[in-house]
Order: sequence, then structure tokens, then C-alpha cells
Amino acid sequence: MSSTHDSGNETSTKHEQIVQHIQGLKVGTKISVRAMSKHLGVSEGTVYKAFKDAEASGLVSTKERIGTVRIDRKRREALDQLTFGEVAEIVEARIFGGDGLDKSLHKFVIGAMELDAMMRYIDSGSLLIVGNRISAHRCALEQGAGVLITGGFEPSAEVVRLADEQGLPILSSRHDTFTVASMINRAMFDRLIKRKIMLLEDIVTFSKPADVMKSGSNLSDFHRLTRETGNFRFPVVDDRGRVIGMITAMDAIGSADEATVDRVMTRNPITAAPNITVTSAAHTMAAEGIDLLPIVDRGRKLLGVVTRREVLDAMRFAGKQPESGETFEDLMWSGFMQTESNGTEEASISYKGAITPQMSGALGMASEGLISTLMMQAARRMIRETGKRDFLLESMTSYYVRPVQIDSEVTIKPKAMELSRKFSKLEIEVLDAKGLAAKAMLTAQMIDPY
Repeated sequence: MSSTHDSGNETSTKHEQIVQHIQGLKVGTKISVRAMSKHLGVSEGTVYKAFKDAEASGLVSTKERIGTVRIDRKRREALDQLTFGEVAEIVEARIFGGDGLDKSLHKFVIGAMELDAMMRYIDSGSLLIVGNRISAHRCALEQGAGVLITGGFEPSAEVVRLADEQGLPILSSRHDTFTVASMINRAMFDRLIKRKIMLLEDIVTFSKPADVMKSGSNLSDFHRLTRETGNFRFPVVDDRGRVIGMITAMDAIGSADEATVDRVMTRNPITAAPNITVTSAAHTMAAEGIDLLPIVDRGRKLLGVVTRREVLDAMRFAGKQPESGETFEDLMWSGFMQTESNGTEEASISYKGAITPQMSGALGMASEGLISTLMMQAARRMIRETGKRDFLLESMTSYYVRPVQIDSEVTIKPKAMELSRKFSKLEIEVLDAKGLAAKAMLTAQMIDPY
């Protein structure tokens, strides 16, 4: 039994040594599983697993025809910027010469005009997308721009030499210019959407050490730490910094000061990875009734902690930010407007809009899935409008009374049947010119107000 446990610790230690070795490499260094296995004297399987963790952590990048390369950790603030190497991957390009695949490009220029006019738009850090125009390739490289040749054409030997001298990439894609531009634009658009999705790693400063308790400490140490910090809950870590428990003031009640922390702590606490969304963390903390969430790596090594207040403040901030990039749900909802009725009926909020041809399903009517999405969107907006809150869906039962025609105008009416601090139940109706077309019953868990 003990030998198995020791073997697991040894493997884990080798894993950490490999990751630390990768961190110490210069950015741009090419590495391989076989070479590192031989250099460090560990199995190729252990190195491969460490490579995968390093890739997930943003330490290395593996690309076809390039291999595995040590890279710098990407800042999410620059997610909307693509590197030349990423462009090559997106458009399935071949790399003929030059360097600088890790450089970011700030714009791309379509070479569909006379050369003199084209050169006014090309500068250092841009990417020229053009067909088989050797003079344009040469001029762009001289201006410090990368070149992407479309239509499957290959660069001349002279252009490849110039790219090598300038340290700039020259790429070739089999796609036409319009398709290539569309693929790059789609990738940049997707990154705008990703940037507005806030992750725990965006709000936690991992360089700042967290207040922790060691497993061998006693409760007198716990009481001293609470007086110094003003906090009453701390993660408990072992000698290697791995989270093994959580201790709170409630755990310490009734125990002597000499009692060790590992005797009274809560074992196997709930933890989170740094790349989960803030919304997911808020849901976990609310559902489990915890106010402090340790953030750990894959080996459960503590990276930092986040409080429920920090999570809610982040959600409040994110809710006030302007939209950047539209998801499919945003596009579906773009034609709907809010209306209010204040007549003889009880004041209520409803939403009106048209069913466009893009919303059609297989039978030429409005897609059932889309109608459900619109009903949930209406419910979410009604709760945001009236309660300044949001929710996480628990269940939704939809009833489709009859098909909804394309180009027809519909009204969506959400009504709160029960709305408390923790839960909500809503009834949502979809009406067209003929009356009731669909209906749903929705239950959801509320997220704290923001």
C-alpha cells in the first residue's frame, strides 16, 4: 500500500519538475517529448502529460508543421489580437519562410487594388492577403508586414529569402481571398465574445499569497491568524501546498487550542480551477453555502482564493460593461423591443418582434428550439429589469400550441408566479395574430442581486 502511495508522489514530483523546467525555458524555444524525456531521465508518458498541462496553462503551444514551442502566457485583455501563427492555423496555411509567428497583427489588408494605393494601407504589424502578385509580396515585406498568399500559390525563392531576412512570415492558403478574410474575421469576432466572459483568473491576483493554515498547525495558530487578518475561514494545505481541507471558526468551537487543525477541519473541500467562469463559481458558492473558494491547479496545489463578495462584485462590473461581439442568442433577440401595459390589467412587461426567415426550422415554420430560447431570453430580461438580478435555469417545460409562421409578429409575455431571493417560477406565453402559439413553465435559481 505504502509503496503505491510513494510511487504516486514520485510521479507527481517528476510532473512538477517538468513543468518548472518548461517555465525556465526562453520563450520561442522548441521542445519535444523525446528530447525532454532523455534530458530529465523520466518516461515519455510522464513528459507527455506534463506537456498537456503546460499547454492548458498557456506555457507551450503545439502546432502542425511547427511542433511544441515555449510561449508567453496570453493576457485575456489581448484576446482579440491574433498572432501570425494563429492565422496560419485558422486558414490552414503552409509556412514557407520567415519567422515571427508569435507576433501579433493589428490589422489585415486585402490586396485588391493597384500596388501604389495598396502600400498606403500597409505598415509594420499588418498582414497582406493577396493572390499571386510577386511585386506586392516584396513591397509588403519591405514595409514590415507579413504576407498571406491565397489561391494555393507559392511564393518565389526571392520572396522567401526576403522574408527570412526580415524575420517575417510568408504563408500560403488554398482558400480564396474572400474565404480567408471571412475565416480571420470570424476568429477575431469569436475572441471579442470570449473576452466578455469573465473567468476566475481575471479577478484573482495569483501572485499575492493567500492566508492558509498548515495541516500540522494547532488551533492557537488559527485564532492568531483570525485576529491578524479579520477572516474566519482558511484553506488547509500540506507540505507541498496542496489543498487538503478547509477550517472555519465554526469548526474550532469546543476544541482546545492545542488540537491540530487536521483534526477539526472539513476534509475534501470544494475547489475550483482558475479557468472556470465567475458565474459558475457564484452558482457553486450559493448552492453549497460557502463564502471562500480555493482555486487550485490540476494537482490541487493552491493558486489563490476568491470570496463570494469578490465574485458578486465581478458580476456586477461585468453586467455594466458594453457588449462586444454578438452570440447567436444576441442575434436572435436583436429585433425584439420591450413594451409595457398599464391599462386595466396589472402592469406587466412584454416583448414584441418578428420571426425572420433565419429562425425557420426543418418544416419552414419557426424552430421550436428558437421559440424556447426566445422565451428564456424574455424571462431573463424581465427579471433583470424588475429585480436587477439574474438566474441559472433549473428546468423549463415548453408547450407548442401550433406552428408560428415566418414573417409573423409575435409578443412574448413573461409572468412571475413566484419570485424569491433564492428561486423563481415563471410562466411565459408566445402570442401571434391568431392568439396563443406557445407556452412555457420555467424554474430557476436566482443569483444574488447586482
